[in-house]
Amino acid sequence: MREFEELNLVGQSSAFLCALALIKKFSCCDATVWIQGETGTGKELAARALHYLGVRRNGPFIAVNCGALPEALVESELFGHTRGAFTDAKEARSGIVAEAQGGTLFLDEIDSMNIRAQVALLRFLEQREYRPVGGATVKRADVRVIAASNADLELLVVQKRFREDLLYRLNVLSLNLPALRDREGDVRLLAEEFLLRLCLQYKTPLKKLSEETLTFIHSNCWRGNVRELENFILRQFLLTDGLIICAGSTYDVQHSATSAQGDRLRATHRRFKDAKAHAIADFERAYLVELLHKSKGNISLAARLAGKDRSRLGKLAKKYGLDRQIYVSDNSAA
Repeated sequence: MREFEELNLVGQSSAFLCALALIKKFSCCDATVWIQGETGTGKELAARALHYLGVRRNGPFIAVNCGALPEALVESELFGHTRGAFTDAKEARSGIVAEAQGGTLFLDEIDSMNIRAQVALLRFLEQREYRPVGGATVKRADVRVIAASNADLELLVVQKRFREDLLYRLNVLSLNLPALRDREGDVRLLAEEFLLRLCLQYKTPLKKLSEETLTFIHSNCWRGNVRELENFILRQFLLTDGLIICAGSTYDVQHSATSAQGDRLRATHRRFKDAKAHAIADFERAYLVELLHKSKGNISLAARLAGKDRSRLGKLAKKYGLDRQIYVSDNSAA
């Protein structure tokens, strides 16, 4: 897996190796990919791996945070505009799609697009054609599209906040990135990798993690996933004078308390119904992943273990994009 390590995708857990296997497989084609995963699981890293391991590796990789696009100018930002197309259009400008020509267009946080922008994107995805704002000529785009979201798009469809037809266009190939808590054994591996990189970056003697720190990182739930772990190691590295890193300082306690408070506040900013649905979805998916690992992808066995009807369990696995064949091949390879 050296090629993935060079792309900063590090891990040895079965759940993570399953994701890497799909990335390798998906990189061999040009179909649209929808990447799902919690905040900090490495969705952009996965998108970059799909690009740089594929035939478009020599083309541009253009990443766009959809939440940062001005609502009134989304079409102009994506497709460009001609001079005089609107009040501030003093000169013609090519858009993001044109910049990605011959390469990959990565649309992060796609759930943050408003309905008008979703319609424009849907039209583009259907034919890979677009017209700059104010322009008369239709242009053809040679780009691969990868979209990512940490939101439950199916739930947003039910809430009429995301177009169902756009979801179908995006969900040609689906990649689910596991949360760090579901990557058994990877926490220590990642922590030591981050520490090694920092020692090389700052040109210091090699530092080590104390047993107390290792216990701390294994017991933490890491709601911010890999990104949170990386920030934690950086903080400890900068605050530690010696060669042994010990967690549990006053700063750590204060930081953990602040993070926990933030989680509670984010939950209460949602409507009760939405927060409950989000919590249930998190539980169901985590439960199914563990269940399919135990049953080696055998749906009948998984249904018996869970005490559920086989067909209902199969539909639930399909809802979360869990392919039982991945767990069959993963276990047989082991």
